[in-house]
Amino acid sequence: MIFIAVKFTVRPERSEEWLDLVADFTAATRAEPGNLFFEWSRSVEVPHQFVLLEAFADDEAGSQHVNSAHFKDAMAKMAGAVATTPEIVNVKTDGSGWSEMAELRPAN
Repeated sequence: MIFIAVKFTVRPERSEEWLDLVADFTAATRAEPGNLFFEWSRSVEVPHQFVLLEAFADDEAGSQHVNSAHFKDAMAKMAGAVATTPEIVNVKTDGSGWSEMAELRPAN
C-alpha cells in the first residue's frame, strides 16, 4: 500500500471554498479502482490548512492516479488557491487500509 499525507496551506480568502474546489477531484479519486481511501480534514491548529490522507493499493494505482486527467485538472485549480507549496509524506507499507488501534478501546 502507498500511504500519503499532504498538508495544503490555502490562501485565507480561498479557505472557505477549498472543499468545494476539490470536490470533483475527491469524487473522481475515490472512484479509482486502486484507491483505498481519500480523506480531507481541516487543521485545528493552523488556520487555513487542510490535511489529506490518501492510500493506493500499489505503484500501478498510484501511477494511474497522478497521470489521470482529474489529477492534472485538480493541480491546475489548486495552484491558484494554495498559499505555499504543499508538504507531503509518501511511504510504502504493508496492509490494505486502516487497522484498529491496539492501545485504546471504548469504555463500557
